[in-house]
Formats: sequence, C-alpha cells, structure tokens
Amino acid sequence: MAIRILSYNVNGIRSAASKGLVEWIEQGNYDILCFQEMKAMPDQFNTSELERLGYRPFWHSAKKKGYSGVATFTKREPDCAITGCGIAPYDSEGRILRTDFGDWTLLNCYFPSGTTGDLRQAFKMEFLDDFYNWVQELRRERPKLIVVGDYNIAHHNIDIHDPVGNKKSSGFLPEERAWMTRWFESGFTDAFRFLNPDAVSYSWWSFRAGSRARNKGWRIDYQSVTDNLRDRLRYAAQLPDAVHSDHCPVLVEMDL
Repeated sequence: MAIRILSYNVNGIRSAASKGLVEWIEQGNYDILCFQEMKAMPDQFNTSELERLGYRPFWHSAKKKGYSGVATFTKREPDCAITGCGIAPYDSEGRILRTDFGDWTLLNCYFPSGTTGDLRQAFKMEFLDDFYNWVQELRRERPKLIVVGDYNIAHHNIDIHDPVGNKKSSGFLPEERAWMTRWFESGFTDAFRFLNPDAVSYSWWSFRAGSRARNKGWRIDYQSVTDNLRDRLRYAAQLPDAVHSDHCPVLVEMDL
C-alpha cells in the first residue's frame, strides 16, 4: 500500500492556517501530516477542520508558549504515539514525536537552529550527537524507521544556493555537514536525493531580500529512511508552490 507522508515546518500553525493551509491540504491526498515549529499548545489551535478531513492529531508541544513543537496528523491509526526521546532539554522544547505503524516507525522531528548565537549552536551540536545515539538504540527495537522534519542543515553544495558565501553560516558548517554524512552512512537513505540525484530543489528561503522569489534557498527539510526501506521509495519532492511559511512542504511516497 502506498503511503504519502507530508512534512512541513509551518512556522506557526495558526499563522499558516490563516494563509489557507487547511484548504491546501484538502486539495491533496496525504495519509500523514508531520508539522514542525507549531508555536502553539493543543488548546490554541482548532483541529476540527483537519479532523473533518479524517486526520487524528498527536502533539508534542514545547513547555514555552509560542515556541517550537511538533504535531502529527494521521488518517491511519498508529499503534502508539510517544513524545520525546527521554532527554529533558530537548523534550521540553517539543522536538521529537514518534508514531508506530505495524513494523515501521515514523519520527517527526524539529532539529534546533544555531543561528541565534554560540550557545544555541553548541546546543544544536549536542542535540545532533544525542539524537544520533538515541536513534541507533531505537533501531534495535524498531529497525524500520522514517525520520522526517526540519533538520536545519543543508548537506551538500547542491542543497544550498550559495555554498561559498555560506560556508561559515549555521546550517552549513563543516561539522554539521559531517554529521549529515555520518547519519546517512549509518544506515539511512536521503529519500529525495536517492530518487533525484541531480535535482536542485530547496525547502527554505529567508524572508529577507526577496530570497524566495529569486529561489535563493536551502534544502534543510528531509525524509530519511532506513536502508531496509529504500526499495520502498516511490516519490519524493519539495512542494514550493505552497506558501504558508518560509519553508515549503516535502512529500515522500512509499510502498508500505
């Protein structure tokens, strides 16, 4: 059965909804929606319209109101939904939401950004190491994983509009890119790049200087699948015509 999973950093679910997000989703045919940067608690957003479309909501909000958070809306009933990874600094920011479906597991993730200074960059690097180790341990229990979300890292030169000018920018630092290489060498496949090896396609554009209109973007939203699911991949793409956020949705279709 083909499953279509949409991942989208909405940069505030209430803001995105005011720009027609729900109506846009209604025009598509998505089985699971993974939202990041919700910036809302469950009681601050009316999910009735999405529920009317057949989606059941699962939330992992940050403790701080108006900040971070992820939510998964699914038409397919999960066997379980688990918030967080058991590491308090990350769980308090609402960064990881796990849902299990039969023999495969979906992780909806919002990796930290390091753009606000050295402290947050250090926090980001700690998260990357801790997340890597946590996922490797999870794979012992759940060997079929799909890890979608905003990774806040552009991996290769092809994934960013100006690799030379951004070589010292958070999100394209050598140590971040090395982590991505380590991640994909550990038994994960970059779904989009596997299916589209030479495509130049971005998922985030700065609000500044008309970056989106000029397509000066970064590909920082990913769908990683364990290598044992790689042959199940059917389609993966960015959907840049959706303009509810500074990101665009990314879609993966798999035979599951």
